[in-house]
Amino acid sequence: MIKVYGIKNCDSVKKALSFFQKHNLDYELQDFKTQAVGCEKVSSWLDFVTLKQLFNTRSTTYRNLKLKEKNLSEDEKKEYLCKENLLIKRPVIEFNDTVIVGYNEDNFTGVFL
Repeated sequence: MIKVYGIKNCDSVKKALSFFQKHNLDYELQDFKTQAVGCEKVSSWLDFVTLKQLFNTRSTTYRNLKLKEKNLSEDEKKEYLCKENLLIKRPVIEFNDTVIVGYNEDNFTGVFL
């Protein structure tokens, strides 16, 4: 089963879900707005991807919290990801003991088809 983490109204999440539907792939979506993930889940993703890949510096949340001015350490960034899930780049996908961040159709084709 493909587990997708993100928010329903995110364009990248919509593209990923559309890809899965188009190819009849079963998936489950966990929406950050209704069911947050904690530090344990974020830490497990960081076993597969870098903090840079996971931390969304282009998000509205990042700008609203004025995080650029705070010059955060790696540990501080991780703490923010744990408490502010909307800072996580989307979608995050768990599949076959791996983690994929973001939507890229060529990558998806190679991994899922």
